[in-house]
Amino acid sequence: MERKKELRKQIALLKIRHISSATHLSQSADILAALEAHQLFRAAKTVLLYYSLCDEVDTHEFVQKWSKSKQILLPVVTGDDLELRVYTGQDDLSTGTYGIEEPTGEIFTDYATIDFIVVPGVAFDLNGNRLGRGKGYYDRLLPRIPSAYKIGICFPFQVVEEIPAEPFDICMDEIITQ
Repeated sequence: MERKKELRKQIALLKIRHISSATHLSQSADILAALEAHQLFRAAKTVLLYYSLCDEVDTHEFVQKWSKSKQILLPVVTGDDLELRVYTGQDDLSTGTYGIEEPTGEIFTDYATIDFIVVPGVAFDLNGNRLGRGKGYYDRLLPRIPSAYKIGICFPFQVVEEIPAEPFDICMDEIITQ
């Protein structure tokens, strides 16, 4: 656990050093272009995305764009868990826990119909291991959606050689970066 805390600090420092707001936007666009070209994303009908924080790949316009042709789900923090809600537009977002914009639409519980999941992370390694923010929200959610394809998206500086993995950590099927 101490190694994970140290890794989170290192990644935060790298972001400050290596990514301007112009770079943040251009790299986000490149990463999301690769994501939307992905065959499994194109085929997916129901996609779990996330509404990004300022230090993550910027997904705001991507969520809006794809909500016109796919059912887009976004997570909502409720206590120690994430519940999923259908994204119905920017007007139906409200600021939730941790300053994250969250949908206020209907709760979604038909996990078996989720085809594709895009997961944020502080860092990823090439084996698909993910380092989150340390609260375990996705590690508790993802086992409930075992059949969906899971992709982590991140900036290049967020890919590290190795992330210490615990038995409860959920691996990504693939990582997309610039």
